[in-house]
Amino acid sequence: MALNQISVLVDNSQGILAGVTNELANAGVNLRALSIADTERFGILRMIVSDNKLATSVLRAKGLVVKETEVIGVKIGDQPGKLAEALTVLNLAGINLEYLYAFCARTQKHAYMVIRVADNDAAEKALTAAGFHMIEDTDIAKL
Repeated sequence: MALNQISVLVDNSQGILAGVTNELANAGVNLRALSIADTERFGILRMIVSDNKLATSVLRAKGLVVKETEVIGVKIGDQPGKLAEALTVLNLAGINLEYLYAFCARTQKHAYMVIRVADNDAAEKALTAAGFHMIEDTDIAKL
């Protein structure tokens, strides 16, 4: 089951990220995972949040460009080599990785990874068949 990720195009200038995160906090939206990739002029802020609808509404009301993308989330053991094992499963299944980033989670036994690939269903099937557990929206709500 895919997760919904919010991507926000932001200027690469001082205070922008603080402003975005303050707007979400003031609306009661909790950040579960985030990543930012930047260029000299702009950045792409990718987030998994507690309430996509509310977050999207708040950010668009501020004039920001917001896009929703389906990604997958996978729970991996918090041990050396477990991420490499998951990525090898995708590689052997012929699935190209577009990007990934880690989740903040309240557990010492697992790490949570957000993974973007072209075919979420194929990636989920390959990872599940290899013994990995997928993260669902209900898991995010419990964090």
